[in-house]
Amino acid sequence: MMWSSYLYTLAWAAITVGFIVVSSAAVGLVARLVARMRGATLRQQHDTFAGYAFASPWIVGFLIFVLLPVLASVYWSFTSYRLPNPPQWVGLQNYVRLLTEDRDFRAALVNTFYLVVFGLPAQMVVALMLALLLNQHTRGEGFFRMAFYLPVILGLNSAVLLAWVLMFNANTGFVNVSLRALGAKVPLVNWLVRAFIYVVELTNAFFIGLQNGNYTLLQKILAAGFPPPHRVPLWLQSPLWIKPSIILLLVWSCGSMMLIYLAALNGIPREFYEAAAVDGATKWQRFRHITLPLLSPATFYNLVVGMIAILQLFEQPYVLLRDSPTVARGGYTVVLYLWRATFRFNEVGYGAAISWILTVIILIMTLAQFKLQDRWVQYELR
Repeated sequence: MMWSSYLYTLAWAAITVGFIVVSSAAVGLVARLVARMRGATLRQQHDTFAGYAFASPWIVGFLIFVLLPVLASVYWSFTSYRLPNPPQWVGLQNYVRLLTEDRDFRAALVNTFYLVVFGLPAQMVVALMLALLLNQHTRGEGFFRMAFYLPVILGLNSAVLLAWVLMFNANTGFVNVSLRALGAKVPLVNWLVRAFIYVVELTNAFFIGLQNGNYTLLQKILAAGFPPPHRVPLWLQSPLWIKPSIILLLVWSCGSMMLIYLAALNGIPREFYEAAAVDGATKWQRFRHITLPLLSPATFYNLVVGMIAILQLFEQPYVLLRDSPTVARGGYTVVLYLWRATFRFNEVGYGAAISWILTVIILIMTLAQFKLQDRWVQYELR
């Protein structure tokens, strides 16, 4: 039995290698034929064959694994395709259902926009603060660079996210245990934590009401008033705290944005700061009128890339909410809802429609950012 599985694997490996060789030769021959028809010399035909033959693994892979699935997804989005049944054409029915009837999709859309509106600015502000700190060139800078970038190296894989699930436990998790200990020793910390809880719960209760059209939860929080002493966040145990938990993970993994900002800071000429200091500018004025404008290209890059990444967020809510089905709806993102529709309920056509709506949203928001960049992005100091 073991040898049969080995032989099966080797056979498929041999077939794959053979397919790559044959497809490379076919693409090269077609390219050489086209070059010959255009009157190319023998040397040019030979170079054309070699170039396209070596590039063909990528070309064929793009056609098979990217272009064909994209075209199939477009077709499936207009069909009712429930595995294992064949697809049946339904026209715009999937899109109409998504935009007018599906309340879960609307909830996922609101959750995703919430993460963009609140999570992305938090990520960028913390990344900028860390970059400014590292740009001071103090002792131990190499260690802090490694420490701040370590979350990116670890990645938000399942093992790391499961560790965060344990740390987010309301009773015994590291986060709340630390908050309780600090609050008991420093009354100001306890008051700040309670104020943070009150603001977060009011904000999220409003968004939950926006999702389902019922603001009862918001009214209850307003009636309860300021949280009592020693109250701690209910991170993954309450729908009010699901999205803040995800935002905390996004902020924790802002190392890539930090590096972009740090590279941009190192590219600002020191003469600008020296001239401003001679003119009597304070540190805040130098930051406001020199650093921020010249960091705007890096800010624009982080804004666009971060926005696209958050709009496609999947791993964090999937792992964090897998054991909390009663509050999971508060953390559904569009991609997580797409996964549920496609792989849990086998609605391939419906999932394809979700993917194309998300694609259109990403395109519109990205194009809007590029259109607006001339108003605030400065590539040189004016």
